[in-house]
Amino acid sequence: MQSSSEAVASLEKDDHGCWPTKQNKILDWLMNDVRDQRFIDNILVELCEKLVAAGIPVARSSMHFRTLHPQWLGARILWRTGMKEGDIATFSHGVDKTPQFLASPINEIFNGATEVRKNLEVPNGEQFAYPLYRELHAEGLTDYIAWPIYHTLGKRHIVTFSSDAPGGFTEAHITVLKDLLPALTMVTEIRLKNIMARTLLRTYVGPHASEQILAGATTRGSGATVGAAILICDLRDFTTISDMWPRDDVIELLNGYFDAMVDPIEKHGGEILKFMGDGLLAIFPLSNPDACHNLLLSISEAQAAVTALNEENRKNGREVLRYGVGVHVGDVMYGNIGSRTRLDFTVIGPAVNIASRLETLTKEVKRPVLLSKAFVEMAGCQRDMESLGAFPLKGLGEPVDVFAFTAKEKLLQEA
Repeated sequence: MQSSSEAVASLEKDDHGCWPTKQNKILDWLMNDVRDQRFIDNILVELCEKLVAAGIPVARSSMHFRTLHPQWLGARILWRTGMKEGDIATFSHGVDKTPQFLASPINEIFNGATEVRKNLEVPNGEQFAYPLYRELHAEGLTDYIAWPIYHTLGKRHIVTFSSDAPGGFTEAHITVLKDLLPALTMVTEIRLKNIMARTLLRTYVGPHASEQILAGATTRGSGATVGAAILICDLRDFTTISDMWPRDDVIELLNGYFDAMVDPIEKHGGEILKFMGDGLLAIFPLSNPDACHNLLLSISEAQAAVTALNEENRKNGREVLRYGVGVHVGDVMYGNIGSRTRLDFTVIGPAVNIASRLETLTKEVKRPVLLSKAFVEMAGCQRDMESLGAFPLKGLGEPVDVFAFTAKEKLLQEA
């Protein structure tokens, strides 16, 4: 059995490795000095500045990442000479099927190429294989090279470099740039995974809850009592619609309904905590003094959005959507609830129950939005409301005074 000193000596003698080809200060910086920099675009800008200072004639560079995001397939970060900040562009799902993307060197890399390089020093009349090459040539660039950056499980992202020096990059320049790839892989994967974690949490639990979770609120039972205006909304006759219409049509209808309801809520500072089949639960924290007013604005704008959506549904021969909304205000317990291994970050408490019962009551009284007296008084909107009287609500001891929008302010559809 080898001693530890013999093993070290053997390693030094027989296994020198192949990276980096040549040590340099830029690699040292990438590996050791960017730990406090959160953002990939800032790292790209500083990297390019260091390359230029070291005599590597980089005039343009870009990084292309595929992300896990409900709206965006991916993002591109671009740097050009003189830029102090990277230019970030996002790309929608489906862009990878467009002629512009398919006719690009980026598509080559995503399809398996390990390197794409093009000499751009050609006569103006010469035909280029890709429109991007024509654009780079018109900018006065002389050389272009693209490489994949391999993240875990073979996920491919891309980095490109372009030169404006006569003759483009030399082989020595290419060696330096190629040596950056393993370091760029580690630097970008860590930050991209952080971005993806934040994005996925925001997508599935909302912005405030996601920040709480990322800050360490992951223990069952952890949470706080907060005052909030509460909105619960439910779509009417969804079971019938689901039975009558093809699956894709049902999903499209449901997504359109949620867009109409959710966009105004988020615009005015509300937070969607939960989608419950064809319903949703949202809160407007009372830490914002305009919380109740903002909730009312959200309902008003959702009314207009659903009305517009129903006009489109009528034109397309689809069902007109109807819904019920219950609104209340009070203290709620906001935090982690669930089993030992599966948690839900949500709100519970009597105030939530009252909002839920009011939403159910809309079916009985045939008014699409019902609000509790407590909310109406806190919002100071009595003049805009019609008192419907006191109603016993399931599970509650005392009847609750219930209000609806006046006839003038009523939502345009019936519950």
